[in-house]
Amino acid sequence: MSKTKVAVLGAGFIADIHLESYHRFVPDAEVVAVYTRNADKAEAFARKHHVTRSFTDLEKAITESGCDVVDVCVPNFLHHRAVMTAAKAGKHVIIEKPLSLTLEDADEMIAACKTAKVKLMYAEELCFAPKYERVRLLANEGAFGKIYMLKQAEKHSGPHSDWFYDINQSGGGVIMDMGCHALAWFRWMLGGRPRAISVQAHLQTGLIHEGRTRGEENSVVMVEFEGGVIGVAENSWAKPGGMDDSAEVYGTGGVCYADLFQGNAALTYSERGYGYAMEKAGSTRGWTFTVFEEAFNQGYPQELKHFIECVREDKQPLVTGEDGRAVLELIYAAYHSAGTGQKVTLPFHAKVAKPIDLWLG
Repeated sequence: MSKTKVAVLGAGFIADIHLESYHRFVPDAEVVAVYTRNADKAEAFARKHHVTRSFTDLEKAITESGCDVVDVCVPNFLHHRAVMTAAKAGKHVIIEKPLSLTLEDADEMIAACKTAKVKLMYAEELCFAPKYERVRLLANEGAFGKIYMLKQAEKHSGPHSDWFYDINQSGGGVIMDMGCHALAWFRWMLGGRPRAISVQAHLQTGLIHEGRTRGEENSVVMVEFEGGVIGVAENSWAKPGGMDDSAEVYGTGGVCYADLFQGNAALTYSERGYGYAMEKAGSTRGWTFTVFEEAFNQGYPQELKHFIECVREDKQPLVTGEDGRAVLELIYAAYHSAGTGQKVTLPFHAKVAKPIDLWLG
């Protein structure tokens, strides 16, 4: 069987990771084209990754590259245009977070892909990151008893590209950039896409990027899910010293602390024990260091390989456009909560140009 041909839209930090992941981990895929708005950058990016064609026209990159799959890594404000163009051209789509700037755009994108009978995958890498997946499997095994709280934090000193700081291009600040990861991971951990009941958020701005952005630089978002589980998302563009990415699971019979970038194990406490911690570890009751599969630890190659398989084998992606929309709805509610100082009940909808307008007014 011939390889699945991919056009990567974007030439920034995430597009770079996607290209590396395809080359190293997805042998059934061939990247045949890249797109970015700057001609010199497009050509340099294509040369760097040994891609034959580069484009500065988004529509032509999709319709004239001969691709089967469009991998959307462009700035947020271009997501709707890219997906609508791809759907019209009959191309399958995998799209980086957030799904779109508005819920209206999200609905149009999902509907267009369904009408065109093409697959749409929301690329949430935390659903594929090996260490976090190990924690989810422990939860499914009952290692923690009944889960009552989840926490996930991603913090650093700010994005790589200037467009993130422009709310007209990004749609918001750190919640749109990184908080979406935690919100998606909560739903993934709880299984079955549980219904969110309420959202409460506290945002801070003007910390270390004052004058550069109107978006929030630090956020704490609390989501109450059906069944009583609380999810706490902590995100920051104002934390010096490099990237932090960690998750915590609290249950009636155990607890787990997993740091994506530090160590080869998740620190786990289980009263009942579970199947396997590490070679020759013996009992898994009490405190253990649970190993996870050594791989590219943020989940990018796994998610890309999964989507290529979905396209080649006509399977439904594990993380869908609808999942991306659900995360966007939680983001809306978080901004509204921060703006009003009140808990916001779900479902929630407001017609605004950008979600952050619910906070800034």
